[in-house]
Amino acid sequence: MIIRNVRILGGEPVDIRVADGEIAEIGPGLEGPETVDGGGAIALPGLVDLHTHLREPGREDAETVQTGTQSAARGGYTAVHAMANTSPVADTAGVVEQVWRLGREFAHCDVHPVGAVTVGLEGRQLAELGAMADSAARVRVFSDDGKCVDDAVLMRRALEYVKAFDGVIAQHAQEPRLTAGAQMNEGVISGRLGLTGWPAVAEEAIIARDCLLAAHVGSRLHICHVSTAGSVEIIRWAKSKGWNVTCEVTPHHLLLTDDLVEDSPVGAYNPIYKVNPPLRTRADVEALRAALADGTIDIVATDHAPHPVEDKETEWSAAAMGMVGLETALSVVQEAMVETGLLDWAGVAQRMSVVPARIGRLGGQGQPLEVGAPANITLYDPSARTEVDPSAFASKSRNTPYEGMTLPGRVVATFLRGRATVLEGKLV
Repeated sequence: MIIRNVRILGGEPVDIRVADGEIAEIGPGLEGPETVDGGGAIALPGLVDLHTHLREPGREDAETVQTGTQSAARGGYTAVHAMANTSPVADTAGVVEQVWRLGREFAHCDVHPVGAVTVGLEGRQLAELGAMADSAARVRVFSDDGKCVDDAVLMRRALEYVKAFDGVIAQHAQEPRLTAGAQMNEGVISGRLGLTGWPAVAEEAIIARDCLLAAHVGSRLHICHVSTAGSVEIIRWAKSKGWNVTCEVTPHHLLLTDDLVEDSPVGAYNPIYKVNPPLRTRADVEALRAALADGTIDIVATDHAPHPVEDKETEWSAAAMGMVGLETALSVVQEAMVETGLLDWAGVAQRMSVVPARIGRLGGQGQPLEVGAPANITLYDPSARTEVDPSAFASKSRNTPYEGMTLPGRVVATFLRGRATVLEGKLV
């Protein structure tokens, strides 16, 4: 197959020949019996998400492996990491293999299960880390995401354990005693609205502790969904020491701020803006953007968190936390980072494909678009402008904060090892 007229990382137009799941040739004027017209779209390595909630098993009313990966393909992703807070929890080799096999059977992209750090996400004893690593799923990322491993001794043991197979602990940084009953970012707006505040220090204290622990045992630490300027400074300091610490930021923390809880197009107290960690201040957003641009923040990860309507369309205090994000991530990054001049398309590829694949130890993903590489390719039209319509999502859930917003860009096509999963913006 020939993919015609595409611009690799925004460069000059070329054609790409795909054969046997790999890129066989790159150049102008290539000929072949089957062609796809890229229309001048930007070609990126297939996107890789290190932080996706697929909900299966247990909450198939919110999402399944099939619908979640269809959503991922629509967003330009060729691989996702499925978080462990399912029901049952993915804390054994049996459960992670179930998710992995569902991915192989139904998925529109590669599915790599994330194993729980502790049994049942309860923070009392380590889960079967070694068995999950040795399973067919070959788990290398472990996280209790949704909950923090707040016991320092247990966190140290987890970091020590995964060194044996080059694993990484992905920490949800939230000191639970500082966030009991917390509803939104702690500040002027939370005080005015009468909602219990979620202080920045609750995130920053755990990050500081875990950076020190990772350095002490010489292990790999990854910080999930960094959201504050203070967190950025701690991580920058840890990296300056040469410690093996990486981190991620979500698209919504790059664009949205806590004042939307009080004043938004859909009114005050709308739970669509309720997320963990909470939306922060404009100063935090600016710090996160600068840190992503300079490499202090390594990657963008969606934290795609689907919920059924009844779990979000309720009073604020009872509503579930989280937002869907796979189908809008690249557009939000364009809005926040590319159109502001903070990143070029090569930088986007690094932060949304190359580095997430490296952190997750995915050998067949995140490789440059060159001859001999797997043909995992995303075609993206940055000139398009699209009004977000959640009813058109492939995801089962509709809890997006961008409904009605006009965002830049559109995923034109996605190829997984040369097989089209999306063409002309539609699932194949």
